Amino acid sequence: MNELRLEVSVDDQVLRVFRGTELQRCYPVSTAAKGVGFTPGSHRTPTGRFVICQKVGGDQPSGTIFVAREPVGLWQAGDASEKDHVLTRIIRLSGLEPENANSFDRYIYIHGTNHEAKLGSPASCGCVRLANADVIELHDLVEPGMIVEILPPTKARGKLAFFDCDSTLSSIEGIDELGRARGPEVFALVEHLTHQAMNGEVPIGEVFGRRMEIIQPDRATADAVAQLYVDTLVPGVAEVIAGLRAKGWTPVILSGGFEPLIRPLAKALGIEHVEAVPLYFDAEGNYAGYGTNYPTTRNGGKPEVVREWKQAMRPEAVIMMGDGISDLEAKPEVDLFIGFGGVVARKAVEEGAGAWLTSMAEFANVVLPAQTADT
Repeated sequence: MNELRLEVSVDDQVLRVFRGTELQRCYPVSTAAKGVGFTPGSHRTPTGRFVICQKVGGDQPSGTIFVAREPVGLWQAGDASEKDHVLTRIIRLSGLEPENANSFDRYIYIHGTNHEAKLGSPASCGCVRLANADVIELHDLVEPGMIVEILPPTKARGKLAFFDCDSTLSSIEGIDELGRARGPEVFALVEHLTHQAMNGEVPIGEVFGRRMEIIQPDRATADAVAQLYVDTLVPGVAEVIAGLRAKGWTPVILSGGFEPLIRPLAKALGIEHVEAVPLYFDAEGNYAGYGTNYPTTRNGGKPEVVREWKQAMRPEAVIMMGDGISDLEAKPEVDLFIGFGGVVARKAVEEGAGAWLTSMAEFANVVLPAQTADT
C-alpha cells in the first residue's frame, strides 16, 4: 500500500501530495522570505526530510488564530494586519536529519495564513504557509508519522542589496546619539570610540561592550534616537531604494547598530529585512542588555551575515554600500562594494571600494552587476 507523502518545492513555491509516485494534490505555498536555513531565530525554512508529529485545530473554524498552538481568536478575511498569524490548522514537523533536527524546537509548521495574496512567493517567517481552505483539506488528509520533504532551492533567486545604516542611510551614528543623551563627556568618549572602530584603528569587539557599559540606554532614549534616524535620512536614499526595488533587488539593512532603533527607518524606506543587534529592556523600560553574540558586534560579522544570506537565497547578484571598515570587510562576499563618503569620508574605504559615492545622486552612475538583466 502506497502511503501519502508531502513534498514542498522552495523553487516552485508549491506543496505536492503524492501517493507513491502519483500526484494527488498541489497547493501554492509561501516558504521563508529570507530563504532556507537551520539556525534558530533565523526566520528561514529548513530543508530535508521531516515527519509530521502533531496536528492541531481540527475542531476549530477557519480563520482561528493560534498562539502556542492554542486558539486565541478569529481572523476575518480583509482584516488588516502586518503580523504573520498562524491560522486555521497546524501541522507540526520534526526533522529527521542532523541539520534539521532542531525544527521541532523552532516550531516549524505547515499552517494557514492571513497573507493569502502572497502565496506562490517566499513570504513567511520560516514556516510553510497555505491558504486556509487548503490547509483544512491537507489537515484532513495527513496523519502523524507521514513524511514531508522540503526540497532545497536549485535556482538563483533575486538580487541582494545590503546597506549599512549609520552614516550611510542616515547621517547620524545611533550609538553616538545614545551617548549624547548621557551628557557631553559621555558623548565625546563614545564618539571617539566609534571613530576608532569605523576607521579600523581598534577592533569593533573591543569597543562595543565598553560603549554600552558607559551608556546603558533606557527605552525612552532609544525611541528618541529611532525617530532621529528617520528625521536624518541622507538625501536621495529613498529614491535609491525605490529604484533598486523596481529592478528586482531586495534591500537589506546590515548594521552594527541596534535593530529596534533602525526598524522605523527601515519601515519608512519600505525595507523589510534588518540585520542589526538586538537591544533589550525590562518591563519598566530600563536597559537590560544587548545581543552580545550578534555577528555585527565584532569584526568579520558583516561578511558572515552576507554569506548566510547567499547560502539561503542563492541570489543572482549581491552588492553592498557602507562607510566603514566593517562594511569594507564584506567586499570579498559581494559582486560590488560601494563606498559611501557623503557623511564621513574614510580614505581606506574609498581606496578599497569598487565604486565611491559622495552623494546618493551619484548612485545612478554606478554600473550594477547583472545590469543587463535590469533593462
